[in-house]
Amino acid sequence: MDPDPYPIPLLLLIDPAANASTYFLVGGILIILLLLSALLAGSEVAFFSLNADQRTSLRESEGASEKAVSHLLERPQQLLATLLIAINFVNIIFITLANYLTELVLGPQSMGTLLVTLFLLFGVTFIITFFGELIPKVWAQQNNLNFARYTAPLIHFFTFIFSPLSKVLLGLSGLIEKKIKRKSYTLTTHELNQALEITTDENTSEMEKDILRGILNFGNTSVKSVMKARRDIMALDTDMDFHELMDKVNKNGYSRIPVYTETIDKIEGILYIKDLLKDIDQDENFDWVSLLHQPFFVPENKKIDDLLYDFQEKRVHMAIVVNEYGETEGLVTMEDIIEEILGEINDEFDDEEVDYKKLDEHNYIFEAKTSLNDFSKIFDVDVTHFE
Repeated sequence: MDPDPYPIPLLLLIDPAANASTYFLVGGILIILLLLSALLAGSEVAFFSLNADQRTSLRESEGASEKAVSHLLERPQQLLATLLIAINFVNIIFITLANYLTELVLGPQSMGTLLVTLFLLFGVTFIITFFGELIPKVWAQQNNLNFARYTAPLIHFFTFIFSPLSKVLLGLSGLIEKKIKRKSYTLTTHELNQALEITTDENTSEMEKDILRGILNFGNTSVKSVMKARRDIMALDTDMDFHELMDKVNKNGYSRIPVYTETIDKIEGILYIKDLLKDIDQDENFDWVSLLHQPFFVPENKKIDDLLYDFQEKRVHMAIVVNEYGETEGLVTMEDIIEEILGEINDEFDDEEVDYKKLDEHNYIFEAKTSLNDFSKIFDVDVTHFE
């Protein structure tokens, strides 16, 4: 005689005589388990999809449910371990009882047949996945804060019950994580540049190599190294009359120009030249200052990959670079950032290439305003050597 495949403690309440009360009892337990599985699966999404603002409001709230949620989120690893253990525990019991109920209904002789096996395999899987996972997770994603509040007491209960097991699992995962970290190896930008030199062949043009180098160094390049220096900024004074303004605009050919009051450290805004087109025939007293756009200020140590993201998000093409005292250090544009990858992009208004004179193999003469960034490009050296 085969041993009983079902856990005895779990089935003590079930009448071995397969009558109606047995079916209702097992069916009721299955529904409760499915509901429990849904609550746990939804909680996993609800707790870990709370954003920073929601977590802050929970910490500051005096409500009991809010405090319970905040307390659970203080130990996210233990929370996740508890949820995973509880979900698997409930689902295993559900599958065991579903198998038992099938045997009660169809009889022991039907167990193991292909049709019954397929029903148990796909039917139970569908029920758990659809009703116990998919629906609650979708609902919890859309109502994460309320879902977390309502299920916090239940999760606290499971945290207490499964605390010993979750601690063991966290300890094991910590050991595995340490072993993985020891084996991990992070390549530096310098090593990646060396790899680039090794892997490129004679068919790779210098332009292609420069673009690849630009991409590799992009995240390590600061705004200060690509900006136009303070002394080279062409800016307009708010005291200018409209005719003076138009003369200066026509001579320089820029599409966007910073505007200051008294000193360049007091930038009032950015003038878009296209905004002047409709007012080009105005007299000298025209209030052109009213056309200014809000300036965008950035610190000089900001990385250009972050600045590019800011440009895209704010839909601007120019930023004023300031130091820690708020003084204007320079100006950086979208073109300056793109040139770090693609190289110089010259138009009819740009200056010629950096002027320098070679005296001999070891001596050169440069203009004093030549930036280290331009110098490094001419001699093909890493600009980080000068930092």
